[in-house]
Amino acid sequence: MTIEKSFIEDSVIKMNISKYLSNELSRAGFSRVDIQKTPVITRITLYVLNPGRVIGRGGKTIDTLTESIKKRFGIDNPQISVVEVENRMLEPLLVAKMIAEKLERGINPRRLLQSTLRSIIENGALGAEIRIGGKLVAKKARSKSIIKSVGYMPKAGNVTELVREAVTAAYPKYGAIGIQVRIVPPGTVFPDKDVKNLSIPKAIMTY
Repeated sequence: MTIEKSFIEDSVIKMNISKYLSNELSRAGFSRVDIQKTPVITRITLYVLNPGRVIGRGGKTIDTLTESIKKRFGIDNPQISVVEVENRMLEPLLVAKMIAEKLERGINPRRLLQSTLRSIIENGALGAEIRIGGKLVAKKARSKSIIKSVGYMPKAGNVTELVREAVTAAYPKYGAIGIQVRIVPPGTVFPDKDVKNLSIPKAIMTY
């Protein structure tokens, strides 16, 4: 197997594991997963709001989850650890799900994105971007997209790996809405740019 093929397959496996965990651990507030392979074990770190729901009484739940991942994805000797999320406003998947819930309740999309971006920056992020697209208003209206961003957000190159990213969807009564959230967490060091903490902008640019 070539290095390129191995890299692609590893990325696909990680994406599929993340989707699986997002469904299985939704009540635990699943945010993201880090996977590190070694010659002996595969370390899987789960970031969640409620670690107790993942671990279970006497570790029963996490043992069952470990066995399920092993069989479903063909991972040898997976070792799962659970980390509690310290700040949900710096976790893209949790932010995206929050946006989805509010869109389904009929909250104005533009105001929602602006207030969410402000909250992300208030919590120390160095940059954030939110994209939504679909039937944003009335049932017969055309699909449209809104992109709002603030701070530093790399678009290309290896530095994009330092950006946390997640996607989900909202399902209001007039049609599905895709949601993408990208966040540069506090303390991120870029090799080509000195990015400092941001003050809260008076206006957030809209594209």
